Amino acid sequence: MKPSSSESMKPNPNEAIILAGGFGTRLKSVVQDMPKPMAPVNGRPFLEYVLDALLPYKIERIILSIGYRGEVIQEHFGEAYKNMRILYSVEDEPLGTGGGIKKATELCERESVFVLNGDTFFDVDLNQLHHFFIENKADLALSLKFMEEFDRYGTVELDGKNRVIAFNEKQYCSKGLINGGVYLMKTSIFEPYELPERFSFEKDLMERYFSELKVFGKDTDNYFIDIGIPEDYQKAQEELG
Repeated sequence: MKPSSSESMKPNPNEAIILAGGFGTRLKSVVQDMPKPMAPVNGRPFLEYVLDALLPYKIERIILSIGYRGEVIQEHFGEAYKNMRILYSVEDEPLGTGGGIKKATELCERESVFVLNGDTFFDVDLNQLHHFFIENKADLALSLKFMEEFDRYGTVELDGKNRVIAFNEKQYCSKGLINGGVYLMKTSIFEPYELPERFSFEKDLMERYFSELKVFGKDTDNYFIDIGIPEDYQKAQEELG
């Protein structure tokens, strides 16, 4: 369980929460009966690529938030992956992204934690994200990706100091910054708010309270892929080696 006082928490993040409970509804035509992050890419679960990307950053503890067919993930990874300890935050019922992250923070030992989606790969420099988080005294730092000609994602607007000033709904955009799903956040971020057990991290926390919280966005022009639809899942087979 999380320590009872902030004084007992350790400052620098060496932990990452990975949301790995997705159903993969849109992938059912190509991947069946397994959590979306376990979809095979060149003979390996996609989640292994996400974990491998964390290895250079001295991440010691991985908290996998699991739900649908979570036993598939537990059986594959066990208690460790390479030099990283694996812990599991199990959702007996779907809690949404917010509920899943909030529950997973109960296993955190640090004041801040990286959070990643298990079905996207975004090659973010976590050291730079950490520096950005500290520099801005942020409650939450988002990794943003510039994209052109898209309609699958909402966009994020920043002011001149990289503070988030707006989240826009999904619609066709000729260009814009999208939320790439890699965060660094204070583990205490949920405490001021009365939130239901099941809620969306994006809609019910970020978009609702960004004007109260110190939410900053860092434009990161690195490789990004989301395997949520069959076309991009196939693209991952070609691009991830």
